[in-house]
Amino acid sequence: MQDQNNHDILAAIDLGSNSFHMIIARLRDGHFQVVDRLREMVQLRAGLDKENYLSLEAQERALACLERFGERIRDLPYGDVRVVGTNTLRIAHNSRRFLRQARQALGHPIEIVTGEEEARLIYLGVAQALAFDSTRRLVMDIGGGSTEFIIGEANKGLMRESLEMGCVSFSQRYFENEKTSSSNMQRAMLAAARRIRTIQRPYKKFGWEEAVGASGTIRCVANICKEQGWADDGVITAEALQKMVQHLIDAGSVEDAKLQGLSDERVNVIAGGVCILAAAFDRLGIDRMIVSDGALREGLLYDLQGRIQHDDERDRTVEALARRYDVDDVHAERVSVMATQFFEQVSAQWDIDSDELMHRLQWACKLHEVGLAISHHQFHKHSSYLVGHSDLPGFSREEQHALSVMVRGQRRSFPSKHIKKLPDELQLSTQRLTVILRLAMVFNRGRSEQADTYIKLRLDGKKVVLTLPEGWLAEHPLTEADLAHEKEHLKKIDLRLSVES
Repeated sequence: MQDQNNHDILAAIDLGSNSFHMIIARLRDGHFQVVDRLREMVQLRAGLDKENYLSLEAQERALACLERFGERIRDLPYGDVRVVGTNTLRIAHNSRRFLRQARQALGHPIEIVTGEEEARLIYLGVAQALAFDSTRRLVMDIGGGSTEFIIGEANKGLMRESLEMGCVSFSQRYFENEKTSSSNMQRAMLAAARRIRTIQRPYKKFGWEEAVGASGTIRCVANICKEQGWADDGVITAEALQKMVQHLIDAGSVEDAKLQGLSDERVNVIAGGVCILAAAFDRLGIDRMIVSDGALREGLLYDLQGRIQHDDERDRTVEALARRYDVDDVHAERVSVMATQFFEQVSAQWDIDSDELMHRLQWACKLHEVGLAISHHQFHKHSSYLVGHSDLPGFSREEQHALSVMVRGQRRSFPSKHIKKLPDELQLSTQRLTVILRLAMVFNRGRSEQADTYIKLRLDGKKVVLTLPEGWLAEHPLTEADLAHEKEHLKKIDLRLSVES
């Protein structure tokens, strides 16, 4: 497998709605030593119009930043860099072309994470930065386009939610005239309160002992509270926050408020962030919040470390989903073993020779029958839907879609039209992994049969050749019939299936 580097240097990039962050760290004895940090205020969200299309100007700002980031990480192996996009790239209708250019600028793949996955990674970064014990804590992170709320203990998040509100989007909507009048502030806080109300009851019922804030907006508010003499260093109190709200109202604008500790780059987004934070304090009954330096990018590093050290959240997610839908473990394992054997025989020639892709194939094998919990009729489509629409911690949006397409393509017609909807760099590998999964399924369709015969698989140009023991097909006429059907399906993707003895 192409995964033989020493993983000395790891990098994580957070393509946030407000700013882009990169952290590069050296891994030594299980701990990180930060060797470089870069941050640029790109304000990607500010380039999103009312129809959720990203302006060319915003794209150009982002690409220029990523070119600079790419100079630092282009020589690092793919498996040692994680790049994730968040809210703005989740909702932008024209993000596909931009992401293609962004990947070229960085020289590394870019994942778009769901709000729930973003929340998981944020909590992991904060928990590691503050060395959380088993005390239950609430973690809050206000981004440019979304705000995450997580309740957890130690390194495990127990409740996660991502709400569609952020410092940039709220500042654009409620403070377009840059006036922090009482009516503007009240409208923004009320809008935030309405969103927070959806999680208020379950979160307060679950409870926590300490509240922690992460990322730039909350750190900025804490810094202002300290410089203005309203609170101690690194702490935000309900009283200090109320003073800040009233100060902004009395001044009439952020500029006239002359807030000590407010950086120039946050002047045009701080009002929206303050209103979101004030609403959270009010609706969730927060009296005091401490501030963490750790956030999404640190969470990415620790998650990447887990993958390297074979402690992958995605493995736990797949096992949990299989248990939830009462998957036949013995059958799934049988399919996985054969699919892995096929993979190992052709992966180098098919240019899919990586541990990451082998794991994706094995996850598809383990989840291919979850749809049986809904109906046996067209269960592959039900399986695909469940895989594609469930919350899958650890998986990016693209990974989840690719996995869903593979599961759908395990039988009957080949899912070519669904593969074409995937990002360009995932299409060919997903097609080839799906072929391998289909072949493993053919030989394991009869659950009562012992499919422990070693089958050779090789490639000859556009020809896929299976070599079976002499007389085997005569003893398995149903499998022979299935292989005949499979030949017809693979013809449609310009592959010829040949069976030899």
